[in-house]
Amino acid sequence: MGRAMNALAALLVAPGEGSHQFNIVAERTNDTIVTADLTLPVGASPLRVKHTEEGYPRFFALLTFALEYSTNRRAVLVATTAGEPFPRTCGWTVRDGRLNPMDRRELQEAVMPHPDAVAPLHLVYDAPELPEIPDADEESPRG
Repeated sequence: MGRAMNALAALLVAPGEGSHQFNIVAERTNDTIVTADLTLPVGASPLRVKHTEEGYPRFFALLTFALEYSTNRRAVLVATTAGEPFPRTCGWTVRDGRLNPMDRRELQEAVMPHPDAVAPLHLVYDAPELPEIPDADEESPRG
């Protein structure tokens, strides 16, 4: 849970100010697909974050299990920020227990809609590298 909390803290500041929609999709080892989303309006200094109670627990639980990775084959987290004239979108893939930035091509392949589907236009950009925040449990000696 500490790793997920650190990842979520880094995600809050990565896309900057605005209203952000975070979506996570994980393919579990039992072949099921699990999704969760979270909308977070983020304000400037001092950092202000608002969230609804209904989306946060599911999103945080799925992020925790994705980063732990023993029950998931793969997971992708996408952040979309409302903006004019188009929303901005970037994403991360979960590998080795951390969120790794996806470039534009990887993200477009990961979220490409069905060829016949009409998808909203987004400005897709390379995801920023998230700072590595050590987990408190990983720093403490284990006896």
